[in-house]
Amino acid sequence: MAVLVVDGQDLVLRLSLPERLAARRAEVRVPLLAVRGISVERSAWRALRGVPVSGTSVPGWISLGVRRFPVGQDFAAVRASRPALCVDLGRGTEFARLAVSVRDPDATAVALRSAAGL
Repeated sequence: MAVLVVDGQDLVLRLSLPERLAARRAEVRVPLLAVRGISVERSAWRALRGVPVSGTSVPGWISLGVRRFPVGQDFAAVRASRPALCVDLGRGTEFARLAVSVRDPDATAVALRSAAGL
């Protein structure tokens, strides 16, 4: 399962080996200063925007990879059976949002808000 960790001045989304293979990417790294908001969406599918353009997506089950929408792109690592932690990012980053199913989204959100100064 994916994890979000703080590594120095960066927020890093690390994927498990099966997720890496499905998403075609090992991690996503963004500056903590780029974090604009953190929320928990109880329905992972409500956290998703746009359409998948790379990775693996099976509607109603899993979305791993890049999703493009009219004004940018997001990175998703969500499973239908779990809530999604949404990290909204500012301009100048590769993605506008990270949507991630993590083991404890509420605790992770609290920790990340503190690290990002939100």
